[in-house]
Formats: sequence, structure tokens, C-alpha cells
Amino acid sequence: MKIISWNVNGIRAAYQKGLQEFIKRIDADIVCLQEIKAGENDFDFSVFGMKYYINSAKKKGYSGTAILSKVEPLNVSFGLGIEEHDDEGRIITAEYNDFYLVNAYIPNSQRELKRLDYRLKFNEELHKYLNSLKDKKGVILTGDLNVAHKEIDLKNPKSNIHNAGFSIEERNDFSNLLSYGYIDAFRYLYPDKKDAYTWWSYMFNAKKNNAGWRIDYFVLSDSLKDRIIDSEIFSEENASDHCPISLILS
Repeated sequence: MKIISWNVNGIRAAYQKGLQEFIKRIDADIVCLQEIKAGENDFDFSVFGMKYYINSAKKKGYSGTAILSKVEPLNVSFGLGIEEHDDEGRIITAEYNDFYLVNAYIPNSQRELKRLDYRLKFNEELHKYLNSLKDKKGVILTGDLNVAHKEIDLKNPKSNIHNAGFSIEERNDFSNLLSYGYIDAFRYLYPDKKDAYTWWSYMFNAKKNNAGWRIDYFVLSDSLKDRIIDSEIFSEENASDHCPISLILS
């Protein structure tokens, strides 16, 4: 089984830049998209030829997530069931026979960490939710988690230590998630691989210089780790400021 995850930074713009061609070429079973910035009235999701499930934000042109799937899930749910966290369309859960797939777009802590408290509160509820699913069957969390966990996960760690996405609080929060019995699939396979990033600023020729961050993940419950065949980063794709990532399971 092949699963793709991609923060497309606006599905309409990404579609014009080759999103559909990539999805067709990669031939995944499931595609998880984040920051779609569109609802069903704004974009025809049927063009991908897969079943689709959309969680759009109440605010037009903002946030939002989508799951495209060749196989119809057993069940699909939207959000965390907590009103204050569910109006930005950040979570979709699809249940399959032997795992839950949670597609997430985690809130950015923003400049000067002004939204850090909200982000940590959001993640606390997300972790509780994931653990409640893990008690039933395997869990795969994927998406833009908006954190570079270790220094190896971004080009310039020293100058970003107090910035959103690399603050001590955010990194500790990710470590806490892993301590509940989860693994970062990419680092599980490639613990020492450097210069492997999934997001680059549009400024300062960051992509050209590979001055990036790895903030997009597949995080799996321990029960699924023996099924991992590979996890890839498609850094050559340019339809967004993020690139797609994949997980292949036996």
C-alpha cells in the first residue's frame, strides 16, 4: 500500500502546477492533502478519479484538508469533536481494515510564537485522540506537523532555535507524542540522513540552496513499524512550497 501526503498550499494553484500529473504518475492508494484552501464549491475534487473527503475551514481560502482514496474507507470523521479546534478543517480520519489514517495540518505557532499556546493545546487534544484510536488498531498520523524535530531536520538549526517550528516547546511536544508508542517513519528508516527536507521558504533562493525544513511526516504506532517498506521525500516536485512524501507498507 502506498500513501502520499502533501501540503499543497492551495489546491487550485497546485493543480495548475502539476498536482494532478504527480498523483497520476505516483499511482498511490491514498493521497492526503493539507492546506487545500478550498471547499467542494471551489474545486472539483473528482478530477483525480478517486473517492474524496474534504474538511474545509469556515474561513474561506484558509487551511483545510482532504483525503483521496482508491478504496472506500470503513468510516470517515472530521475534526477532533472539539468546537474550538474544528473550525479550521485541520483533521480528517479515515478508518481502514487494519489502521486509522489521520490526516493533519497542525497550527503554525506564528511569528514570535504568538500562537504557541493554542498549538500546544490543539496537540494535547490530538494526542489524546490518537491514543484512543491506538487502543483499537494501528494508527498512521500524516501531514504538515509544522515542527522540525531534531537539528538534522533543518538546514540552519542554530539561528532558528526560538522560531516557530523549532522552539523547544514544539520539539518536546513531538518527543512526547513519540513516547506514547509512535515512530517517525522516515527517521526510523534513515536515522542519519542529512539534507532531507520537505519545506522551503520562497525567499532567499531557499529551494535552490536546499535551505529547508523537514516538517511533513508519517508517524506510525509501534504496531505498524514492521510493515514499513519505505518512506520517501519527493524534493524535486515544485507545485507547492512543500514537497510530497510517501509511505509504503506491506
